[in-house]
Amino acid sequence: MSDADQTELEAAAFRRLVAHLRDRTDVQNIDMMNLTGFCRNCLSNWYQDAAAEKGLDLSKDAAREIVYGMSYDEWKAKHQTEASPEQIAAMRASAKGH
Repeated sequence: MSDADQTELEAAAFRRLVAHLRDRTDVQNIDMMNLTGFCRNCLSNWYQDAAAEKGLDLSKDAAREIVYGMSYDEWKAKHQTEASPEQIAAMRASAKGH
């Protein structure tokens, strides 16, 4: 596989992941953090980091809008639920070093 093919496939997989996360608004970020160690915010931070590595200026809000498909505040208002004490405890336990 050429480097160009690999990059194209990785980009396609990323776009599919972002589309999937946009469709699955029922899945809360805290649940993702507890199960996978990353969430939509992490993904947007990685996107912002990649832009910076290429010398591109991309704000945190702009990176989040790319991942969420809307502003973060709008997503939270529409889809975010209150975290339970159990969810918060699990995140604190699993997020050490993150």
